[in-house]
Amino acid sequence: MAGPVDPLAEVVTLLRPEAPFSKVVSGIGRWNVRRAEFGQPFYCAIVEGSSRLAVDGQESLLLREGDFVLIPAARGFTMSSLEPTTAEDVDTPPVVSPHGEARLGGADGPPDVRFLVGHCIFGSPDAALLVSLLPQLVLVRGEPRLATLVKLVGDECRASRPAREVVLARLLEVLLIEALRSTAGTAASPGLLRGLADARLALAIRRMHEIPAAPWTVAQLAREAALSRSAFFERFRRALGVAPMEYLLAWRMALAKNMLCREDVGIAEVAARVGYSSASTFSVAFTRHVGLPPARYAREHAAA
Repeated sequence: MAGPVDPLAEVVTLLRPEAPFSKVVSGIGRWNVRRAEFGQPFYCAIVEGSSRLAVDGQESLLLREGDFVLIPAARGFTMSSLEPTTAEDVDTPPVVSPHGEARLGGADGPPDVRFLVGHCIFGSPDAALLVSLLPQLVLVRGEPRLATLVKLVGDECRASRPAREVVLARLLEVLLIEALRSTAGTAASPGLLRGLADARLALAIRRMHEIPAAPWTVAQLAREAALSRSAFFERFRRALGVAPMEYLLAWRMALAKNMLCREDVGIAEVAARVGYSSASTFSVAFTRHVGLPPARYAREHAAA
């Protein structure tokens, strides 16, 4: 018998992460690097020393050895030395050493900080929806498991081993799950993680993921959470940022898109798997939600 469904793992798996970029960077003295990699998930692990990270719309962070930062949908951000910078230090160009490490600030002497930075790509056609279910910023401190995973990602990025892309995809899935679950119980921004941190809401969320085809109503989900209908609705909306039926519809459509792209199944079977009594009712709902009929969507997004 299959084990319990993990909604967070499902979301990360559907995101289909890939790792086109990762590098080791060190800094000494004054330096400042500004990036505007809009929409690209950004991560940084501090291997030694300390640095500052300022993400647009977020409080500036002091990063120390062992810290890990994940921004699922990065806006502009700036990394800089602890030493105050001047106008001349803005966007300091790095110097790449023979062994591939990028050096910021001064060229000589032991570094004040060394870190691994990178961005990944989410291959899911529904990436925007899935990322919206995650916190805007994740900061994890003192987690050796994460440091080990990041080192493995970095090693794999710099190597030319067989099945490199497959290994990277799996490592990134584990890295994202580990980073996100390490923040459980914290004051995350509204989204799936905050909902799963609420023991009552987690019961209902897991049921939606276990049986997405069930004819769920708000009242039935409230019973799963052992809450009144009104209390469940308001608590769910506050925690996840959307109403229960809106979340269920978005999740069903994310599953449907994934099946249409990657599985050799007919539209009627997809409809049944996501809770529609017929292909026609599913097609109407899918077209309204996505903007394309399912058959056309499947043709345009067929897996290579």
